[in-house]
Amino acid sequence: MAPIDNVLSRADENLPASLERLFELVRIKSISTDPAFKADCRKAAEYLVTVLTGLGFEASVRDTSGHPMVVAHHEGEKADSPHVLFYGHYDVQPVDPIELWETDPFEPSIKEDEKGRKIITGRGTSDDKGQLLTFVEAVRAYKDVKGALPVRVTILFEGEEESGSPSLKPFLEANKAELKADFALVCDTSMWDAETPAISAGLRGLVGEEIVVKAASRDLHSGYYGGAAANPIHILSNILDGLHDETGAVTLPGFYDGVEETPADIKAKWEELGRTGEDFLGSIGLSIPSGEKGRSILELTWARPTAEVNGIIGGYTGGGFKTVIAAQASAKISFRLVGKQDPAKIRESFRAYVKSRIPADCSVEFHEHGGSPAIQLPYDSPLLNKAREALSQEWPKPALMIGMGGSIPIVGDFQSMLGMQSLLAGFALADDRIHSPNEKYNLESYRKGIRSWIRIMAALAA
Repeated sequence: MAPIDNVLSRADENLPASLERLFELVRIKSISTDPAFKADCRKAAEYLVTVLTGLGFEASVRDTSGHPMVVAHHEGEKADSPHVLFYGHYDVQPVDPIELWETDPFEPSIKEDEKGRKIITGRGTSDDKGQLLTFVEAVRAYKDVKGALPVRVTILFEGEEESGSPSLKPFLEANKAELKADFALVCDTSMWDAETPAISAGLRGLVGEEIVVKAASRDLHSGYYGGAAANPIHILSNILDGLHDETGAVTLPGFYDGVEETPADIKAKWEELGRTGEDFLGSIGLSIPSGEKGRSILELTWARPTAEVNGIIGGYTGGGFKTVIAAQASAKISFRLVGKQDPAKIRESFRAYVKSRIPADCSVEFHEHGGSPAIQLPYDSPLLNKAREALSQEWPKPALMIGMGGSIPIVGDFQSMLGMQSLLAGFALADDRIHSPNEKYNLESYRKGIRSWIRIMAALAA
């Protein structure tokens, strides 16, 4: 294809109409975790099929045991053009607490923030409706100007990402042949800052586990039984406290098997970014990094494994005071994994550790909450380097290769089930308040996100 300047210009010309399409999608209350919004989730899927069909895709709503998938296909300019699978999700988080929203979460608008930036407000503007539409609108600009696409495109939009994606693996398994491509493009990620795009080369894995410690057959009077009866809250506290040693390292046997040190040259590049504990933690009212001592803040959040307690339940927590020894206590724990850590072995080690600390007359139950390995792409991957060059042409500062502290299980599924590497390039910012009241997406992130996908598609085709 010819140079893409005309395509980029057309994307800018399309921006007002593009925003209207985004607004229409944001107005659909596609909250996947709440059954009350089941019809809205289907409505969002149907809306996207209408948009994609209008762009020349062969698109359809695909039913699952949960919310539907959207699958669409479009040929490239040439039969042997590279084939990409673009992934995003149309479902959103609940809006609670609604009283903290400054505007209706499902009535998007353009506002100006305290820094003078234009922002798009509303639930899903950043996570992930605005992000997925950056690619769709890039396709639109190409079609308007060229009448064709530089790459073959398959699109997969799911409606359960915010509720654990229970239907996704079965759907991938049943549709492997149709969804297989040369590589996947994933937009559900962030930039380094408002001027610096980022490509995520690594994702931490995840093991989720809930434990329930049980002691007496009923709640007990703490005066009558105190000092004699086992207290499950004490037992649970002892278990949780023992997960880390005085250096911040996780104590589970075999926990660090498969954990490799980050290459020195990569760590040096991270150090050049100048991110400190005060910078990273200051906005949330903290300043001192936790975790393993002697590690930089970026190592701790991108390249080191963790054990975090996400919730504790036990005893009387209502108003006033009640002197009881609870019959049971529970906790929810998540482990973020790196390198070649095995989720199954981590879970096995954790359960063995917990059982070793349960008194003989007490018991423990375990409830599994998902598990996925870490993903690490080679820093010299041709796919990543082409995308980095393309992004660097669009934004004021060159694109960075970064890690991600979070987990996106679909990336691992694409690799293990479909044999595809993934390019993770998104345009959200740390202050977009995703999952929180007053979610927003910078207007410039949306505009330049569209232009970025135009450049990436051109680079991949070349």
